[in-house]
Amino acid sequence: MELNSDQIKEILPHRYPFLLVDRITACEPGKYADGRKCVSVNEMQFCGHFPQQAVMPGVLVLEALAQTGAVALLTEEENKGKLVFFGGVKQARFRKQIVPGDVIELHTEIIARKGPVGFGKATATVDGKIAVSAELSFAIAEPESRN
Repeated sequence: MELNSDQIKEILPHRYPFLLVDRITACEPGKYADGRKCVSVNEMQFCGHFPQQAVMPGVLVLEALAQTGAVALLTEEENKGKLVFFGGVKQARFRKQIVPGDVIELHTEIIARKGPVGFGKATATVDGKIAVSAELSFAIAEPESRN
């Protein structure tokens, strides 16, 4: 399954400037998702992270990987309309700087589930080289009614 940015917005609640996945290139619901993030110099974080030498913040790459994993979970029939919250990060490694002009290939595989909690292995690559890897956890929840 492939999803464009409009279709991703039907699944994830994130919006500009915090929707960090431009396209889902492959997805098996509940198992994995592959995504793509095209890094542009016009993004807000580059105003301050580092103005003289723009570098994509590692925490935003982790968030993009988490959003990719959330798509894998939220495309399962039983999770449609729910939310996925970032539960935690373990073993994060930052191996390569990501800069404007780079295209980040995102891969998050759901490796275990325990009730509403999921665990994933995530990798972000640029030009075939690993830039970021981490173990992520997710919590699936019903959206709150805010009347």
